[in-house]
Amino acid sequence: MKSIKCTVLQSIVLLGFSFIVSVYANAQSFLRAEGHYIVNEQGEKVLLRGMGLGGWMLQEGYMLKLGNLGQQHVIRAKFEELAGKEATDEFYNAWLANHTTKADIDAMAQWGFNSVRLPMHFNLYTLPIEQEPVAGQNTWLEQGFAITDQLIAWAKANNMYVILDLHAAPGGQGNDFAISDRNPNTPSLWQSEANQQKMIALWRKLAQRYANEPSVGAYDIINEPNWGFENVADKNGCKETKNAPLKKLLQDVTKAIREVDDKHIVIIEGNCWGNNYAGVLPLWDKQETNKNLVLSFHKYWNNNTVADINGHLALREKYNMPVWLGESGENSNLWFTDAIELVESQGIGWAWWPLKKLGFNNPLEVKPNADYVKIVDYLNGKGEKPSTAFAKKALLQLAEDIRFENNQFHPEVIDAMFRQPYSHTSIPYKNHRIKKSGGTVLAVDFDMGRSGVAYWDQDAANYHVATGKERTLWNRGTTYRNEGVDIEFDVTKKSYVVNHFETAEWLEYTVQVDEAGLYELSAVVKASTDGGKINVSVNNQNSNIDINVPASQNYQSVTISSVKLLQGANKLRIYSSAGAYNLHSLVLHP
Repeated sequence: MKSIKCTVLQSIVLLGFSFIVSVYANAQSFLRAEGHYIVNEQGEKVLLRGMGLGGWMLQEGYMLKLGNLGQQHVIRAKFEELAGKEATDEFYNAWLANHTTKADIDAMAQWGFNSVRLPMHFNLYTLPIEQEPVAGQNTWLEQGFAITDQLIAWAKANNMYVILDLHAAPGGQGNDFAISDRNPNTPSLWQSEANQQKMIALWRKLAQRYANEPSVGAYDIINEPNWGFENVADKNGCKETKNAPLKKLLQDVTKAIREVDDKHIVIIEGNCWGNNYAGVLPLWDKQETNKNLVLSFHKYWNNNTVADINGHLALREKYNMPVWLGESGENSNLWFTDAIELVESQGIGWAWWPLKKLGFNNPLEVKPNADYVKIVDYLNGKGEKPSTAFAKKALLQLAEDIRFENNQFHPEVIDAMFRQPYSHTSIPYKNHRIKKSGGTVLAVDFDMGRSGVAYWDQDAANYHVATGKERTLWNRGTTYRNEGVDIEFDVTKKSYVVNHFETAEWLEYTVQVDEAGLYELSAVVKASTDGGKINVSVNNQNSNIDINVPASQNYQSVTISSVKLLQGANKLRIYSSAGAYNLHSLVLHP
């Protein structure tokens, strides 16, 4: 497992971001809404660049490779069946202690983030209404507040903002059960006045606690409500035209906040996962002449043109209010770059999702222990039931796996989010040195940069919401890197390889050459069928010679060309002229 250390690669990435980060005003100053923008107390525009800490207080099944289970309470019940209640409680306490630590926040600040969005589960702050000793009263739990206090302290030390986001409201706020840990067997937020009153009281309590804390950037009242108020068949509320219960609750929460806190921004989210504002606007707030409200929208799996956010831009113009991309992500690096370039071009900040999970398309990847993988197999119906002792050991180890120092860092994701929206150049993913005696470059270690700059692949992002087609896997192996290049782990080579290297696709590498001269270039390849062809260009000079890649059961070396390399940096680009085959490495020798 790769630990997080300051490598040469990370240093290169950080240098690329420093000029961007310095342009924008940061903490520590209260934020407020002013016209179309979020500003600080000096009136300087603040472009929020944040990350949502999904999976910390609120787990979703897919983040643990348990997508079939969905909600956290369902997952927890399954863990209790396997490991027992005491061990499961121990696991969740360790999870909360380890998922996000000072090291995570310090790293985020170094990478360029100036804010974090905390997805809160209400049950860490107060009891569910069904468990209250006295109906209608609120029992306050210190655990959630203590975690929040600690996060704010870490953020404050890094000159960052924390945005408080109620991700799991009392009873659950929608029919997408997993995102709010909703139990459909108990009343939802919208079916229970008691749940609504508890939510209002929780926000009043939070606002009272943080009223004088400038490092709290805003209160994001409710995450992604999705409910059919007028038509139950419209179960996610995407066709609602009035949204009256939602507006009333948002107004009631805002009123409760303003009773104790006049300083902080209040963020509102519409129905349909934060995108349907019909009936919710116009704005409200205690200060009629200075409504300190911000509209949040969420964006996933659609195209990245101005036309795709025109509806939100129109609301900003009509109501003279800031808009904020409160949640986005779960896609390829190409999509990340395009989406961030789009919203920042319109003066809109963002919060990506999530910082880490058991999966590859985020800055940090959790590599689970082998015993936990067996638990996943069992719960997904693919393996034998583990013993109680085995399950306890696996879960407690997972709570260690989640720690920052045990995560795999994905620098190419950070590069796509911060450097690439402002650059059409590539930078090395690794330092490839070609000595006088030659050298080897692994195919998967191509440069970092935009699609069409550092690489080209036929399937580079997921646009299924816009296209109506099935979800597209840009990296069919879902491993190692998050660009649109297919990668898998090859057990025979005991290393990662580029697979499905198809017609017209290409990869670029920056190689540092110790001594100028003529070098022979070979590719280590494997093809299941004949017809493959490979080509090369060096420093923009194409050889114009296609070399056959013959079919073989094992990897073989194919000589591509003799290439002239200069001393110092050289750009080497490998093309698949035809076919589809695996590419393990490139070998250069004099």
